[in-house]
Amino acid sequence: MATYFDPKSWSPLRAVDLGKRLFDQSWLEQWVTLSTAWMDPVADLGAGTVTALLPDVLMTMLSEGILSRFGGQEVSATLLGHNLHATLQVLKVRRRGAHFQTKTVLSRLRWDDHPIESVTVIAHGVRLIPGVPTKVRTARLDLIGTVTTAALVGWLNTQPLDWDLDVHSGGLIRARHRRRLVTALVDASVTDNRLDIAVRRVTWLGFRVPRRMIDVPVLPLEHLPENARIVRAQREGDLIRFRVELPEIAGSFDLAQMRSAILAGTTLIVF
Repeated sequence: MATYFDPKSWSPLRAVDLGKRLFDQSWLEQWVTLSTAWMDPVADLGAGTVTALLPDVLMTMLSEGILSRFGGQEVSATLLGHNLHATLQVLKVRRRGAHFQTKTVLSRLRWDDHPIESVTVIAHGVRLIPGVPTKVRTARLDLIGTVTTAALVGWLNTQPLDWDLDVHSGGLIRARHRRRLVTALVDASVTDNRLDIAVRRVTWLGFRVPRRMIDVPVLPLEHLPENARIVRAQREGDLIRFRVELPEIAGSFDLAQMRSAILAGTTLIVF
């Protein structure tokens, strides 16, 4: 419905009255509350209402609150004891039967100071159990992402290996044995937790060694953290594209801390 301005009804006194209303404290507070409500879907959650919330309501409020506060911005989180910093691109939640499925897309990720270019996390069979603390369980996590070869080599060099690694031109990995004076130029891929190393060139004391003399068996990757399964990891130029599956994971969080973190833009904690 349109509202029209009638100049005959306007007067200086009405203008003064409007000015007083604009600076009235209660009116200002109401305006600020209304203008910021869109970015705080969890602002009305109180500690006394936590146990009464249905999972659907709680999941909606949390996802909308996190996305509205951190979407397109850097988010910091403590997830199962690991520090995470990333730019949040996408956060979607949908119901799948009795449970939920979530999709999160992160870029410029640092996981305990290890850089990852991008990762998409799809959580299947998500269940929320309201309470103090609120518990969350997932039936499976799919992680699909990319990491630079240099970043992966940097992480491998922190492990107790007999080889010192660096990135050769073209993206291949150069491995120098710490004691045997052997240098190898290799490529590698992983399929279903099986590491396949392809030897491109080997030298010993600067002399070329025929590749047929080097036999590297396929290595099973066992005892990975959180019982992870590397479905695939394949190098493409300077990047490595990977897909990892994690079995059921459980955690919990303090809803009051989560609410405060959303409002203040500080660290989210899931433990």
